[in-house]
Amino acid sequence: MRIAAITGAAQGIGRRTAEVLAERGYALALMDLHAPTATVAAARAGGTPEAPLEFIGDVSDPGAVARFAAAVESRWGHADVLVNNAGISFIQPAEEVKVADLRRVLEVNLVGPFLLSQAFGAQMLRRATGSIVNVASVAGLQGISHRAAYNASKHGLIGLTRTLAGEWGARGVRCNAVCPGWVKTEMDHSAQGAGLYTDDDITGRVPMARFAFPDDVARAIAFLADPVESSFINGQALAVDGGWTADGSWQSLRLATRPRSD
Repeated sequence: MRIAAITGAAQGIGRRTAEVLAERGYALALMDLHAPTATVAAARAGGTPEAPLEFIGDVSDPGAVARFAAAVESRWGHADVLVNNAGISFIQPAEEVKVADLRRVLEVNLVGPFLLSQAFGAQMLRRATGSIVNVASVAGLQGISHRAAYNASKHGLIGLTRTLAGEWGARGVRCNAVCPGWVKTEMDHSAQGAGLYTDDDITGRVPMARFAFPDDVARAIAFLADPVESSFINGQALAVDGGWTADGSWQSLRLATRPRSD
């Protein structure tokens, strides 16, 4: 039986990742700021072999991270997979960003994954096997306006991914990242509710002409977690973006290549 620890597991990508891994027979340890009640129910229905371990805590709190890792070790002895999914968005012109807001984004999106990778990486290194998957973003591969804090955190997360891959690969622990484009989650609903962008802004830019769904990202995570399917993949930042980062076309050219809908 393989064990996966997932942060930000109460909703969105984290919840769907838990469901997909449950379907593949993983036991689950779930961490979030809120009780992942719906995720637990879905994972049990999906076939996870044991009742998931639920842990409420902030990934940027070293004490909470240490207690989470200790709880996993106490129950199972180790985790085979760590999915660093917890994260927060922050959209504001760079000249208006307060230092406190910048620090909070970096604490959750970058320091948190470092703390978790340290704690669970120690378990993996003792066994000379394991996979860490960091949920970064296309904002870690490109600059996107009004997201200075968020972009910096995700660029840093990709840098951390590559560094851990280099340090730990020969010791049996792989580290990779997924870089989603815009995903239909609660975070998207909140941003659109605030009038920050529309569906057309995103679908017009994506060559596949749609948002990602949590399932698209979850299945990429499951692939990178699997010790057989991705056994020699290490230090990679896999874009799950429908071609967003591949297409340098201008908008009229991009739209001209699409089939007419009438």
